[in-house]
Amino acid sequence: MADILVVVEHRQKVVADISFQILSKGQQLADGTNTELAAVIICENGTDIPANELSKWADRVIVAKTSKSEESLAEPAQFILSSIIKQRKPKIVLLGHSSFGMDLAPALAIELGVPIATDCIDVNVESGEIRVKKSIYNGKVNAFYTVAPCETVIVTGRVGEFTVQEPKKQGQIEEVDFSLEQIDYKQFEGYIEQEVTGVDITQADIVVSIGRGIKDRGNIGLAEQLAEEMGGVVACSRPIVDYGWLPAERQVGLSGKTVNPKLYLALGISGAFHHLVGLKSSKMVVAINRDERAPIFTVADYGIVDDIFKVVPALIQKIKELKG
Repeated sequence: MADILVVVEHRQKVVADISFQILSKGQQLADGTNTELAAVIICENGTDIPANELSKWADRVIVAKTSKSEESLAEPAQFILSSIIKQRKPKIVLLGHSSFGMDLAPALAIELGVPIATDCIDVNVESGEIRVKKSIYNGKVNAFYTVAPCETVIVTGRVGEFTVQEPKKQGQIEEVDFSLEQIDYKQFEGYIEQEVTGVDITQADIVVSIGRGIKDRGNIGLAEQLAEEMGGVVACSRPIVDYGWLPAERQVGLSGKTVNPKLYLALGISGAFHHLVGLKSSKMVVAINRDERAPIFTVADYGIVDDIFKVVPALIQKIKELKG
């Protein structure tokens, strides 16, 4: 079997978390098939990104140097990657299913004329065949697909589905120069940073997250009281942001943020797959929901089937008693 190639995504010279997740999966695949794991990162020069750090994750780090790396556009990346793939002919090309990966991967597959599997939650090689696992029907069913025999397949992995492992490689760094002056039909204008109000749910050890079950904006105070007693922060699922009850920076999920607290307490959250993606790294998940069939219970370590307006006040009272 040929090599495994991972496309490393970065923004403002910081490697994206999803890339470390994909590199970890790449390590597993390379070790299981006794092949080389190569990582490609596009940057202005070798000092712009931590190539030495990336060498711990791959047998070979290909630093593609170009003047357009800061643009984070798919078209320049497609030009560079298609050249590298044609030359090296890797068996599997792995990318994160991020906005960048979703833009790049299909166009790259069409140009190269190779199969593509997107938004996968796992990928493995069994008896020489490449198999991918996808979550379908709003997370209710896991489907397995076998890739038809081919020279190269492109796979994008869903954010939060691959556990970051300890790096165990000591790879070589290879620099390659690319000229992209002919690609000018899109221009990068700059980054617009989301306004931060002082609450970073990604750094919290305890997250109290609310969903539709909170019923009314005025009831958010109950969750805030519980979070205060526990020393945590309040987060939410997408509908709460859509209602305008909490800012987007509090949203957990595929279109929000990924959290990894010691405790994730879900109040009235049904647990759609795009929300579960954002909390899967939590050390412990406790869910409170009236619907015993709610998908949130499939990932919860502990579940309470009851009304949050009955359970939460009791929790607050008990915590106060324990605190003396």
